[in-house]
Amino acid sequence: MTTERSQAYTLAGVDIEAGNALISRIKTLVHGTHTRGVLSDIGGFGGLFRPDLNGMDEPVLVSSTDGVGTKLKLAFACHKHDTVGIDLVAMSVNDILVQGATPLFFLDYFATGELDVEVAHTVISGVAEGCRQAGCALLGGETAEMPDMYAPGEYDLAGFCVGIVDNAKIIDGSTIRMGDALVGIGSSGLHSNGYSLVRKILVDSHLQLSDPFPGEEGVSVGEVLLRPTIIYVEAVRQLLRDINIKGMAHITGGGFYDNIPRMLPAQVEARINFGSWTVPPVFSWLKESGKLSWPEMLQIFNVGIGYILVLPPQQTEEAISRIRAFKLDAWHIGDIAQRTSDAEQVVVNF
Repeated sequence: MTTERSQAYTLAGVDIEAGNALISRIKTLVHGTHTRGVLSDIGGFGGLFRPDLNGMDEPVLVSSTDGVGTKLKLAFACHKHDTVGIDLVAMSVNDILVQGATPLFFLDYFATGELDVEVAHTVISGVAEGCRQAGCALLGGETAEMPDMYAPGEYDLAGFCVGIVDNAKIIDGSTIRMGDALVGIGSSGLHSNGYSLVRKILVDSHLQLSDPFPGEEGVSVGEVLLRPTIIYVEAVRQLLRDINIKGMAHITGGGFYDNIPRMLPAQVEARINFGSWTVPPVFSWLKESGKLSWPEMLQIFNVGIGYILVLPPQQTEEAISRIRAFKLDAWHIGDIAQRTSDAEQVVVNF
């Protein structure tokens, strides 16, 4: 029931009681992600975290922030809100993992025009699940109710994570040399990039989100397009213990051509053998329906490879085997060679 103290704010479109109800409901979710470093409960002005620095000579904090983008539009249309929180966490924790960092904690920002406690709770349950998969704590967050800022039934998500790595173990690609191997780890599908184009292609195709997806049995278009981003932390952290990983790339916006060069020294290039991995049906459908070329696809989407490792060739098979033990697909997708062009550092052999 609205109290006299909050009545004026309620008349302006902000429901304080709903906000308090949400905080009460998500406490169990948040507690389920807490690691030993958490020193505070939700509801304070800031989250407190004490990192374990044992075994670190020179600890370095690594941070990243991101959102989910227009993938949210499909979540609204499908009334499916339980996985976009996983996407939110994945986009940041996978980014800091590239530099060898272990995620410590995550904070989220949920903004909407009129707070629906059930929807918000479902979204945040996905954030908590993402944090569990990444092994980090959901340390806090913000729920903002802003009348007139968002269309009815819509919301926006943003978040950031902080991780830690010993300075001597930062992975920056500086040791990458000619002859090193490129190992690609499979994606679950589109992850969280390119959805403005995806939504345009979907409209032009005249498919409905509830229709069966062409090329996959037993799933709808909406289910395929809303598959959550894979969080690679557990598998990659295990590899880092005794595989000489020299560089890593998270394949997000910009696809192969923009993300792979971010880990490469100036004197080398990545030579990718297209066809060395299994391309999920969603990408073939996008290519055909959107009348796109494979180079265009690789500039926009992950095309089935969500994460790439550079390592010595003699460790390739061991790395692939260990990744697959985590029920992830992995392939030897190319090699590092002498750079032959000032314009491009990624050469794809079709």
